[in-house]
Amino acid sequence: MNIEQDHPRISIDPAIMFGKPCIKGTRVPVYLILRKLSSGMSEAEIHEAYPHLEQGDVQAVLAYAADQLEEPVVAAQ
Repeated sequence: MNIEQDHPRISIDPAIMFGKPCIKGTRVPVYLILRKLSSGMSEAEIHEAYPHLEQGDVQAVLAYAADQLEEPVVAAQ
């Protein structure tokens, strides 16, 4: 998967949040948005709490997470 091409709203930079995937142009990690959603927070509430997020950023996080889970995993023997 090519992050830049497949998920232009997501960035991975070792100098930002220890290289965790973040919403591009922010220090908001993907896992934080996933945790907020899983705790019952709505997309509107997330935008209220993080007003600097752009429309579509939360959906981009979900698409990125789904693609990550779809990637094959090779288990060590």
